[in-house]
Amino acid sequence: MQFVGFTLRNNLFVAPMAGVTDRPFRQLCKKMGAGLAVSEMVTSNSLLYGSAKTLRRANHEGEVAPISVQIAGADPAMLAQAARHNAERGAQIIDINMGCPAKKVCNVMAGSALMQDEALVARILDAVVKAVPQTPVTLKIRTGWNRAHKNAPTIARIAEDCGIRALAVHGRTRADQYMGEAEYDTIAEVKRQVSLPLIANGDITSPQKAKFVLDYTGADGVMIGRAAQGRPWIFREIEHYLATGELLPAPLVSEIRHICLEHVGALYDFYGLDTGLKIARKHISWYTRGLTGSAAFRKAMNQLTEIGAQVDAIHAFFDHLAANDARLSCAENTTGGHEELAA
Repeated sequence: MQFVGFTLRNNLFVAPMAGVTDRPFRQLCKKMGAGLAVSEMVTSNSLLYGSAKTLRRANHEGEVAPISVQIAGADPAMLAQAARHNAERGAQIIDINMGCPAKKVCNVMAGSALMQDEALVARILDAVVKAVPQTPVTLKIRTGWNRAHKNAPTIARIAEDCGIRALAVHGRTRADQYMGEAEYDTIAEVKRQVSLPLIANGDITSPQKAKFVLDYTGADGVMIGRAAQGRPWIFREIEHYLATGELLPAPLVSEIRHICLEHVGALYDFYGLDTGLKIARKHISWYTRGLTGSAAFRKAMNQLTEIGAQVDAIHAFFDHLAANDARLSCAENTTGGHEELAA
C-alpha cells in the first residue's frame, strides 16, 4: 500500500494505545503482519520532553520504518513545536490525536474534546503542517463529540484543506467512550466527502469484520486496537483473508507460548526488570484471556515479583494447555481487552 509517500506491507494499522503500543508491541505487531504502527501519545508539553516516560515513548531504535509518532495537546504553537521536536529525532510521520476520549485528556481540551471547536482544530492542523513541511502529518478523530454532533465530515474537510495527508476515524463519538458498538455510516460519509486516504477504526476483531468494514465504508485501510492485545497474529490473519478469502488455522499453543515469551522478554529489555515485570502482567493476561484455567493463573501470576518466576509460570500454563489441545479453537482468545487509554 502507498501511504503518505511510504510503501507499506499492507493496509493494516496498529492503533495508538497509551500503555500498550510501546516499541516492543509495535515491533511485534509489524512482525506479525501490520503495515504500520502508530506510537503512544507523546506530550506536546516541552517541559516533559526529558521525562523517562516521554523518552521511552519516543524510542524507535531498531523499529521498522516508517516511524509514526502521535502528538497530543490543545495549543497550536506547542503542538507545532512538538512536531518539529519529534521530526528532528526520527519521526517520519506526525500523527495528531483528536480521538482519545479519556477524561484526563479531554478535561484539558485535548484528544477528541477538540472536535467541539472546529476553528481551533483548523489552527492546530495548519500550525503543525507548516511546522514540518517535509514530514507528512496525519490525523485521528472520532465520529463527533456526541451522537447529536457527528461532525467528522466537517473536520475531515478542514483537515484536507489544511494539508493533512491521511485520516483515521474511530466509529464512536467522544461521549460513547468504548461503549456500545462502533458505527461505520459516518466513516463512509467521510470517505465520500474527502479524497484523503481514510483508515477505519473501531470493533474490528476478525478477518471477516475487517473485510466488511473496508467494503462498507470504502476506507483505504483498517486500524486495529484492542483486538490485537494478546492476539498480535490478528494482522496476519486479516492479511491472509483479504488476499485469499480463506481463514488461517488458529495458532498452535506452542506458538502462542513463543510469542508471549518473546514479547515479555522484549519488555524486560526495554523497561528494565522491575518495571518490565509489572508491565508484562497485563500482556500475559491478554495472551491467556479466555483459555482454560486462565483466571486462576492470572491471579497467581500477578503476585509474582521475580522475572524467573514469571517466565516459569508462563511455561507451566502453556505446558498444561499443550497437553490437552495442540491448537486453539477459533472461538478462543479472539476478543479485545480493555487498554488503559486508547487514542
